Amino acid sequence: MALCATTVGFTTGVLNPINTGLGQQLSDLPLYSGYGLRVMAFVVMLAAAIFFVMRYARMVHQTPSLSLLSSDTSESEKRTLYQHADNSPALIATARQKLAAVATFAFFAVLVYGVLQQGWFMMEMAGLFIIMGIVVGLIAGLDTDEICAGFNQGFRDVLVGAMIAGVARGVAVMLEDGQIMDTLVFGLGNLVGGLPTLLSAIGMFFAQLGFNFIVPSGSGQALVTMPLMAPLSDIIGVTRQTAVLAFQLGDGIGNILYPTSGYFMATLALAGVPWQKWVKFFFPLFCVWIVIALGFLIFAQATQWTG
Repeated sequence: MALCATTVGFTTGVLNPINTGLGQQLSDLPLYSGYGLRVMAFVVMLAAAIFFVMRYARMVHQTPSLSLLSSDTSESEKRTLYQHADNSPALIATARQKLAAVATFAFFAVLVYGVLQQGWFMMEMAGLFIIMGIVVGLIAGLDTDEICAGFNQGFRDVLVGAMIAGVARGVAVMLEDGQIMDTLVFGLGNLVGGLPTLLSAIGMFFAQLGFNFIVPSGSGQALVTMPLMAPLSDIIGVTRQTAVLAFQLGDGIGNILYPTSGYFMATLALAGVPWQKWVKFFFPLFCVWIVIALGFLIFAQATQWTG
């Protein structure tokens, strides 16, 4: 649920500063222009994801042995741990806890402002989350020892994921420092430029999808590929808006398939889901998303969509 939902939002990027905003900025397009088609892509891809996840959940609910993790020891332990969770008495928030919830929303408003208006990224967001944890904890009535204990527990939970994210990032670092990436971008650009006009947008999509394996960062991929793809689109008869859409769709869909994606592998580690099990679960939806992406790109190319 978490990975599919966030991937749809990030991929279609209606108001995403990382892929849509940066991609359009590098392509000399008005910020967030063409949002109508992106909203349509968001709705269609999200509907497909909801249907897919609910179908699997219903199947496992009816026949637990059909779960891809039915034979996994950690899955059995989690089911045993949480099977009586519904029997717990209902929790009622105190006045301080309600105030803490309001403060949390206020911090997220600051986060949105910082990302959109001040250009914040990982370092600034991480700092804000630390401050939020301390301030919200104090408002809720926790003392400093309890807040520190909560941080320690959280660090223990994400340690394995953080290590996996570092290893995944190491692949991209080697390709960047070895100057292999520039060669790949140049080759992909030549490949797309040689396609017939009708297939050019599709070629851009698959080029971005393949390149995402090497650079899973949306902003990094935009900075590397869009300075080449934007002027190339002018030459081969694809609108720059379509080139940005091809970048968004190609960059986003692979983020929860490729093992080089750090946050994705960290999420699997936290959930205790082996990568090969996830691929078996996700690959049918991945193929459906590709078909949807191709449909929108063909429409954009056929109508010479400019937003």
